[in-house]
Amino acid sequence: MKTWLNGLVSILMLVGCALTHATSYALPDLDDRLQSLDQYRGKWVIVNYWATWCGTCRKELPDLISLHEKHRDKDIVVVGINFEEIGRQELQAFVAAQNIPYPVLRTRPVRKTPLGPVPALPTTYIIDPSGKTVAGEVGLVTQQNLEDYIASQRGKN
Repeated sequence: MKTWLNGLVSILMLVGCALTHATSYALPDLDDRLQSLDQYRGKWVIVNYWATWCGTCRKELPDLISLHEKHRDKDIVVVGINFEEIGRQELQAFVAAQNIPYPVLRTRPVRKTPLGPVPALPTTYIIDPSGKTVAGEVGLVTQQNLEDYIASQRGKN
């Protein structure tokens, strides 16, 4: 856990992620309805940038699904942001085939997002219950890493 937490600190410094409010960030979902991260205020939000072609992204899917299923009615929600040029129907089919239960939003790849840069996939940001981006990680994340980080931050907000 300590190595991963140190990694989060390093990534935050590397990407220059200021503790910003992310709640005004809105993107279309798989049905073309605009969804805002503001709707999850009061919960920890795990925002995972990913692509269907990304092997590491696919590898972390079971952990993200498990995390979301375990916490979604309580204190943590996962939001996937597909970060590639892909047709909506193709993406819908992939999400259905993978049984992804959490919201999946769509965007084209850009250098910097309202949460911070996405230098590689997967990139994951953590938003605290007040709507502030508090951490980021480039590369594989696990359910345990995310739960441990959030547990270490509870009460600091």
